[in-house]
This record gives sequence, structure tokens and C-alpha cells, in this order.
Amino acid sequence: MPYQWTPDHHRLPQQAAANDAPLVRLDLWPHRSLKGKGFSATIWLMFFGGLVPVVPFIGTVAFWILLIFMMTALAALWLALRRSDRDHLREELLIWPDRIALTHWPAKGKAMTWEANPYWVKLSLHPTEGKVEQYLTLKGGGPAQTREVELGAFLTPEERARLRDDLALVLGQLKDGSRDTS
Repeated sequence: MPYQWTPDHHRLPQQAAANDAPLVRLDLWPHRSLKGKGFSATIWLMFFGGLVPVVPFIGTVAFWILLIFMMTALAALWLALRRSDRDHLREELLIWPDRIALTHWPAKGKAMTWEANPYWVKLSLHPTEGKVEQYLTLKGGGPAQTREVELGAFLTPEERARLRDDLALVLGQLKDGSRDTS
């Protein structure tokens, strides 16, 4: 699951642990295509696959020319995969008893933030909106001023539906005041 609650969202603490610390934090990130072993296996597979057409030319000038092109292609693949892993977007949702803040860090550019009072926040899961299925939005800011923001656009429709249920549980606990007293 490409999102994580800290601490567990099922039982919110009565108070934040320290001054201005949130009750709960939600981190969201897109799926990564290759991690650790997958990255390593891909590089090795491409290396040995690139050697297949080069090996017959061992001992000739063509060998060195082909080897240079093969290693350049392998280095380009390495750099592209590492860059795609480094340049990623993420979202962070912080929830206090009196405030909710969403920060969206795009792959490039400046972070965007949205804040509202959890009491006024309305959570919506739209069946289909353009190209996106199960479009998840937060709408809030009080009765006079409302602004709607998208949450987890990079998640699958099933993950957005599950996230909506989890977030509805947390917001319901805040609105009801039925938090854990331990």
C-alpha cells in the first residue's frame, strides 16, 4: 500500500505528543516501478543481454565500438531509473484536533498546501471524473470559504476507496470526540 498512517489511525490519542505535533500523519507516495532487487536484476539482465551481440566480435575493433555503445545504453538506463526513483511526488496529510493540513510535493516545482478545520471538512469519492476513477477530494475551509483539493491521484481506484474509508474513520473520531483516552 503506497500510504502509511503514523500512529495507527484506528485509535487516535487524546492529545498530541508535543506542542503543535499532529495527532495523526498520513504519507502518500506513488508506486515505484523498481526497487532494490528489481533494479539490480534489470541492470544485470540488460548487461548480459547486451553482451550477447558483442561477444562474437571479441578480438576485433568492432568489439570495442559495440562495447562502448552497450555500456552507454546501460549507463543511460541506470541513470533514468535512478532519476525516476529520486524525482517523485508525495503528499502529506497532518491532522490536529482543530486543523487539517495537506501538503503536495510535485516532482518539480514548489510545494502546495491546503488547510481547513476538520469539523468542516467533507470527504468525497466521485465515481468517475474525466480520466480518473474513484476521484478522492477533500473540501473544507468553513461555511464562508470552501476549497476542494484532490488526494492521492496517483493511487489505484481501489486504494483511493480504502483511503476514503480510513480517512472517514479518522475524521469521524475527531468530530465525535471519541478518541482513545490512554
